[in-house]
Amino acid sequence: MELRQLRYFVAVAEELNFGRAAARLRIAGPSLSQQIKVLERELKVTLFDRDRRSVTLTPAGAALLPDARALIAQADELRRRASSLGSSQPVRVGYVNWCPTDWSERAAGIAQLRVDTWVMPSHTQAARVADGSLDLAICWVQNTDLQALALEARLLGVDRLYALATGPDDSPVEAPDTVVLIDADAGSWSSWNRYAEQFAAATGARVMRTDDGGVTGATFLEHVRGLGRPVINNPKGQDASLPKDLVRRAVINPAPLWTWSLVWRRDEDNPVVATLVDEFTRDIGDFGLSDHSVWLPADDPHQPSDRGGG
Repeated sequence: MELRQLRYFVAVAEELNFGRAAARLRIAGPSLSQQIKVLERELKVTLFDRDRRSVTLTPAGAALLPDARALIAQADELRRRASSLGSSQPVRVGYVNWCPTDWSERAAGIAQLRVDTWVMPSHTQAARVADGSLDLAICWVQNTDLQALALEARLLGVDRLYALATGPDDSPVEAPDTVVLIDADAGSWSSWNRYAEQFAAATGARVMRTDDGGVTGATFLEHVRGLGRPVINNPKGQDASLPKDLVRRAVINPAPLWTWSLVWRRDEDNPVVATLVDEFTRDIGDFGLSDHSVWLPADDPHQPSDRGGG
């Protein structure tokens, strides 16, 4: 059970309308409904009676509502107390190639942030959190990483990977008809290599191994031109501009998703870090991860529990 789920419960209880509650929380309606169902499963009670025209609290929901409000109030008080504790020591945050632009504003009154300018691969940033060099990091991880490094993770963002191909055909391409590049430099591309190998094994995509750093950048574009098949784009180049002779093609059946996690130490005892984790992941939806047309590695920590890894 997460604090944000209790906030969702209270919002729906006060609005008695999922659409209005979702708008108030600034999240998608399906995500709100899914999180309420998750909360109900965890509590083993039904909180709301729903039909097409109305939403009402069940007796169990009405009985638990004051407790939920009290827990939220306690958490808000913890946030206020943590703000004074965090004023002297900045919280150190690392990332790979993406970081929300509003984090300093969201952390205001809680802690000072020091966003590390040393941009490193996902596996390196996760290890830096584990050894105490960072307090938080945005990176790609799997459950095996979390277990080995004693880390916790929450979903923060998702990239829907596409394929690059020579033009002009920009129609969707089936996953088995794509190529994934794997680089010999595991020090730089360990996370991507694991993802690519698992995607190829799950879908039948072709694997091409390289030792020229051509997983992204100009050399990658040359590989795309030379292979004559659509090549899955590395998330590091997700928003890169393209030369005129190449096109983006959506990948389908299944569509590959790359998750970005916010990670922190499992034994973290600084309440400011815990408060920031709640703040930074508040109102995060599931980004379509529950859609059965998409693919995640089976060991992804955000793999929905009701389906396998593709």
